[in-house]
Amino acid sequence: MGLTGIFLILFLVVHAGLNACIWANDNGEMFNKAAHFMGSMVAPRVLEIGLFAGLLLHIIQGLMLELSNRGKRKVGYAVNYGNSGSKWYSRSMGLLGTIILLFLVLHLYNFWTSARFTGEGLEDINYNGVEMHNMFGLMKSTFTELWVVIVYVLGCLSLGYHLAHGFQSAFKTLGVHNKRYHLMLSSMGYGFSVIITLVFALMPISFYLGWVK
Repeated sequence: MGLTGIFLILFLVVHAGLNACIWANDNGEMFNKAAHFMGSMVAPRVLEIGLFAGLLLHIIQGLMLELSNRGKRKVGYAVNYGNSGSKWYSRSMGLLGTIILLFLVLHLYNFWTSARFTGEGLEDINYNGVEMHNMFGLMKSTFTELWVVIVYVLGCLSLGYHLAHGFQSAFKTLGVHNKRYHLMLSSMGYGFSVIITLVFALMPISFYLGWVK
C-alpha cells in the first residue's frame, strides 16, 4: 500500500507539472506539445500501463485494508475520542478513496478515452508541421459546464485530504518513522497535499473564469 501510494504521488507531481502548462497563456501550445509528447513517445506509454496497474493495485489494497479493519472489530469503541485520537480524514480514507475513484472515472471519460480511443470533442491542431490533438481546446470546452467544475473541485479536495494522511502514512509503512523524521514528513505531507489540491482545482476554475487563453 505504501509503495503504490508513493508511486502515485510521483505521478501526481508529473501530471501537475504537465497540466500547469495551461497557464503559459499561449493558446495552449505548450500544453498541447507536452500532452503530445506524453501520448506519442514509447517510454511514457509504457509508464502509462504501469500507472494503471499501480492505481488498480492501490484501489484493491485499499478495499482489502478497509474490509480487514472493519472485520477485526465488530463492536465500536466505548469512548469516541474524535479528532483528539486521530484526524477525521485519517479515519475516512475509504470514503475519500471512493470519491476520488468516482472522480477518476469522470476524468478518464472526459479526456483519456477521447485522446486514446473515441476522439469525441477533439480537434487536431498543427504546430510546425506536426499534427496533434488539441487537448487544450478539449479542456476549455469541458470546463464551460459549472457542474463539471464543481465535481472536479470536490474531487481535488478529496484528493488533498487523502494525501494529507496518505503521504506520511506511506513512509511510515516503509519504516521511515521516528521522532526525528515525523515532523518533517508531516510538514512535507501537508504542504504537498495543499499544493497539489490548489494546482489541480485551479485548472477547471481558471478555464471556467477565463483566466487562461
